[in-house]
Formats: sequence, C-alpha cells, structure tokens
Amino acid sequence: MAKSAALLLARLIFAWAFLMAAGFKFSGMGATAEYIAAAGFPFPLFLAWVAALFEIGLGLAFLTGAFFSEAALIAGIYVMFLAFAFHGPALWKDNQAEFGFFFDHFVFLAGLLYAAVHGPGEKLALGWRLPWIARRVSR
Repeated sequence: MAKSAALLLARLIFAWAFLMAAGFKFSGMGATAEYIAAAGFPFPLFLAWVAALFEIGLGLAFLTGAFFSEAALIAGIYVMFLAFAFHGPALWKDNQAEFGFFFDHFVFLAGLLYAAVHGPGEKLALGWRLPWIARRVSR
C-alpha cells in the first residue's frame, strides 16, 4: 500500500508541475511569448500556445497513467530542452541563479526517467501503452 501511495503522490506532483506551468502560460500568454522571443525563437505566441497545450497533455498522462512511460520520456526531453534554451550556460555569467534553474531541470529529468522505467503503478493507471512498447510483467 505504501508503494501505491508513493507512486500516486509522485504522479500527482508531476501532473501538478505541468498543469501549473500550463496555467501560468494561459494566464499570461503574452508574457510567455515575450519570454520565448527573448530566447530567440520565432513565432513566440504560437510556441507559447503549443507549449501550454503540450503541458496539459503531459499533466493528463500523469494523472491517468495513460501512455505514462512514453509521456515521462517525452517530458524528460522537453525539460532538457527548456534547461538549455532558457537557462543554459550562456546565461550563467550575468545571473548565477540561472545555473540553479538549469541544474534543477536535471533533477526533474532524473525523476522522469525513473518514472518512465518503473511505470505508473499497476493498480493506479489506465494502462494504455503504445503497441511497440512491451507490457510489464506482474511481480
């Protein structure tokens, strides 16, 4: 029971993180677009909307457990992209706090990789998976 509770809590934290990020984007889409533009990306408003919708999808995957391992891997790639694009080494000289933000993304990645390998918990998920991903064997 403790294992199921810990898995559920971890999933809720992952979901909360991505849904909260999406909520911040929706509540200040213009500011998000400006932040994206300041990093040098084209079409910042479009990318802000894509990011918000993507984060909702990740949040739902973590809440339901549907495509959980796949979502955790994709979220890990996304988190590393964000680390380098918005907190990378070029920013450390002018603001040393950026290194902390950068490093925090690696900690998040570690949790996402662990989640991808171990799955959502057998009793806590819809169990939907992509066909080419082998089903886990019950222990």
